[in-house]
Amino acid sequence: MSGPRHQDGAPSTGLPGRAAPSPGTPDATAPPTAGGGPAPAVDELVDGRLAATVERLRGEVRAAHAASEGRALVELAKGVLVERLGCGPAQAARHLAELADRAGLSRLELAADIINQAARDRVAEAADAFVRTNVAEPGTAASVAVRLRTAESAALGAGDTQAVAESLLTHALEPLGAVAVAIWTTGPDASLSLRGHAGFGADEAARWHYVPPGVTTAARQALTGRRTVWYPSLSAAGIPSIGRARHPDGGRVVVPAGTGGRIHGVLEICWARPLDPQPQAVERQVEALAELCAHTLEALPGDAPRAVPDLAAGDGAPELAALSDGLYDPALVLTPHLDEAGRLVDFRIRHVNAHFQDPAGRPRGSVDGALLLEAYPATAGGGDLFDRIERVHATGEPFRARRTRLTSLVDQVPLTSLADISISRHGGSVLLIWRVEDESARLASLLQHAQRLGRVGAFEEDVVTGDITWHGQLFELFGRRTTEPPVALRDLAAHAHPDDADTIRRFLQTVLYQRRVSSTAFRMLRHDGVTRHLRVTAEPALGTDGGLQAVRGAYQDISAQHWTEVALTATRDRLVATEEAAEERNRLTLQLQHAIMPPAKPPLDAPGLDVAVRYRPAESESLVGGDWYDAVVLPSKKVLLCVGDVAGHGVEAATGMVVLRNALRGLAVTGAGPGQLLSWLNSVAHHLTAHVTATAVCGVYDPERRTLRWARAGHLPPVLVRGDDAADLPLLRGLLLGALAEAEYEESELRLEPGDTVLMYTDGLVERRDTAVHDSVAQLLAVARLPSDGLERRLDQLLARSKSDTDDDTCVIGVQVS
Repeated sequence: MSGPRHQDGAPSTGLPGRAAPSPGTPDATAPPTAGGGPAPAVDELVDGRLAATVERLRGEVRAAHAASEGRALVELAKGVLVERLGCGPAQAARHLAELADRAGLSRLELAADIINQAARDRVAEAADAFVRTNVAEPGTAASVAVRLRTAESAALGAGDTQAVAESLLTHALEPLGAVAVAIWTTGPDASLSLRGHAGFGADEAARWHYVPPGVTTAARQALTGRRTVWYPSLSAAGIPSIGRARHPDGGRVVVPAGTGGRIHGVLEICWARPLDPQPQAVERQVEALAELCAHTLEALPGDAPRAVPDLAAGDGAPELAALSDGLYDPALVLTPHLDEAGRLVDFRIRHVNAHFQDPAGRPRGSVDGALLLEAYPATAGGGDLFDRIERVHATGEPFRARRTRLTSLVDQVPLTSLADISISRHGGSVLLIWRVEDESARLASLLQHAQRLGRVGAFEEDVVTGDITWHGQLFELFGRRTTEPPVALRDLAAHAHPDDADTIRRFLQTVLYQRRVSSTAFRMLRHDGVTRHLRVTAEPALGTDGGLQAVRGAYQDISAQHWTEVALTATRDRLVATEEAAEERNRLTLQLQHAIMPPAKPPLDAPGLDVAVRYRPAESESLVGGDWYDAVVLPSKKVLLCVGDVAGHGVEAATGMVVLRNALRGLAVTGAGPGQLLSWLNSVAHHLTAHVTATAVCGVYDPERRTLRWARAGHLPPVLVRGDDAADLPLLRGLLLGALAEAEYEESELRLEPGDTVLMYTDGLVERRDTAVHDSVAQLLAVARLPSDGLERRLDQLLARSKSDTDDDTCVIGVQVS
């Protein structure tokens, strides 16, 4: 819209009563300032008037657009009345005005209602949804119809997609609270291009003018899913899109815009605030606007050239038919088949190329022209082939897949095969190509994978012509480029380690001259300095005359196996050395123990007292323990009796046993009682040894009084055998040796009678893995009650009937009063 002009044609400045100043000439009416320009107050006045004038002119433009769009609706409604009533345009205009007055509606609202009743399309359904769901106030349904029909007329009359976006935002989306809208178009490579936008800044639109394939955006989510996606908050969804920086927490809705099963673009609507769940009426409005966008995108010329142009004419089926006939693989040319509502329900097989072979044996003519689901109903089954064809047709993004499982019905029997699939869209048609994997190709593929995994390469050498055929794996094993010639068998020694020359010579002698299958391993020196261990196996191929014609065989990289064998050999050698060292150590330990603790002790010169000792070492030499005993006459003519058990096995236990036994002998010379001796021995174990702990029972027998004073340190108490009865002595207080720095041990005195026998023993005599200690001691007492011919016989009887199964040392001391 142009502003008023002067008589001379010069545009007016918008300020009444003033002529426009000439360019470059200062305004003579403006008061001068110190800087030579107009006064600030005058500037503000001028700017305010100019802004008001601009806003007024914009309002007039908007009003003119609205009036023109409203006139388009009224004219369309008049056309409906002309067709329905059979009257002229003038009479239809009068009839429209009369109906509007009677209904209490404006001519625009009534025109929208007449168009809805006549069209019964998605726009009409969206307007009727408000009435059915009672979402809006009375009269709102009419305004919704006006908005949608106005947006439709503006979009259909627009010259570009930018005008369509502005019309949708102004007439249909701003009343819903939306602040911006973007219209994307899809390319054959599944890219997205911004064709129209409103409410977004120019810089933002420039940054988002193109979205490459594979970039996940809000619009691509709707495109790949082929469904409407609602985002209550775009930032919460974590998906990028246009305008996210300006409205980070705003809601979004993205709708695929398509017709006839083909998606032409995506409509994206933006709200400034988080979006609450919308009623179904609003959802229908959005879907109706998306369908309107699809029709306009299909009709409007593209703003930018496409990466892959569509075929020039029609659906492109004739061109694809000619193209498919030049392929060596089976191919079908498919075109969409729509129902009465314009929805895609199937694909028509428009052409079958020359290399097509029907799995059911039908001729090409019976398949050509049929519907895909009727000819091949299994495509809608578990393989989802029909869904992939439908997706390619909708989005334009090609699909490629290897070893896809295809199922076809032959006499109602499903037959399955593996094939490589290619699906692409060209214009309005889809080209389906497949290559069935036959048995020989599959076996060849398996063989190649097996040779790669086993690091095996086959070869064949023609002895007559000298031609050599190598499998590709061999070049990698030998470290040679594929442009280099293969290595002949006769030249193999030149590529091997010198020490393996004789081995290779014998191998060649067997294969080439003795003509027998042979195999050998050798070290190969590659050009890159790497040494590989290879095994070669070859067999001669004889001709009809019995002469050598060719040699076939294979090389295998056994480097990993070789180094594993080397490592196992080294480990085995270390284990043997360790076992020998352990045996030697156990032998020395046993010798040390036997030197200090002989299995039988010589008779003890103690008047009125018979003493017998038995020591049974562990059955396993690796379990040399720390059991010890001692029976010695002290200078005071009293007899020291003790047994003990050092924790652990081996040299440490044997060494600890020697320390405690010798220390106790030295301490006993002082004449102290057994409790004091164990207290001193505890200090020795705690302070003067390397963390040695032990149990012990110590007794001092006085021959004159026939009394036995004794104490225990965590050890089992002695056993008293009197007559036909045997009982263990009381369990006195006393911690094991070495547990604490200081400890006191309780003493007890026992007066013996002639014929009494006292037994001291270590736990190796009674301990069992599956029996409690109390039950084991009860079994010992039962054996001790058995009659015997003497003390020596009694000890032998105890060892023979011992039920211990822990393979531990055993010490037993027996004293009998005569």
